[in-house]
Amino acid sequence: MARQFFVGGNFKMNGSVDTIKSIIENLNNAKLDSKTEVVIAPPALYLLLAREHLRSGLEIAAQNVFDKPNGAFTGEISVSQLKESGVTWTLLGHSERRVVLKETDAFVASKTKAALDGGLSVILCCGESLEEREAGKTIEVVTAQLKAVADQVKDWSKIVIAYEPIWAIGTGKVATTQQAQDVHAAIREWLSKEVSAEASEKTRIIYGGSVSEKNCSELAKEKDIDGFLVGGASLKPAFVDIINANSA
Repeated sequence: MARQFFVGGNFKMNGSVDTIKSIIENLNNAKLDSKTEVVIAPPALYLLLAREHLRSGLEIAAQNVFDKPNGAFTGEISVSQLKESGVTWTLLGHSERRVVLKETDAFVASKTKAALDGGLSVILCCGESLEEREAGKTIEVVTAQLKAVADQVKDWSKIVIAYEPIWAIGTGKVATTQQAQDVHAAIREWLSKEVSAEASEKTRIIYGGSVSEKNCSELAKEKDIDGFLVGGASLKPAFVDIINANSA
């Protein structure tokens, strides 16, 4: 069974009421590949606004979620609060949170388990720094990040893995098509050994890291690249071209 192509848009800490309405209006009116699953992740403040205006068939993700159900956790958001608000996905383990906010592999894994247990689907990010790549540690780093999750989660059916080399995020640098495919293939091999053959076959592994309308079609042709997690380009009209990359 072919894996459904998946494109996520991570708005990060960008947008206003007007610009997010404009982005959503563009998506609502665009001719999108019906075979591609599309999920957008606006800032938390705009999740309800986005869900209210985004047409059915397109989904919303939070950019983060906490691993406790409720309580004295100022500034955090719970799985049940997202579910109640019609938010069906969450993004976890993004390198900006790992690097800037010092989130550990274990904490990302705990949040992933909480999200899945509560009925959310998860875009699980992993990736290496430039220093780690140059030291030949890419696969070691990425699989360690994934192993932390595998230690707590056995069912990967609601996880999409996003491979995002840190050195390519927002820099304009993109891993070559072969570099991206090689890491995706290694992740799939790791899934087969450490999780299950079924997880390896069915889990979608998407690429993030300065994806644009210029490079998406070539990347989409690779055997183990099942879509994209798009940053800055998701705020632009060209996001539609990226969503349609698999049908180009």
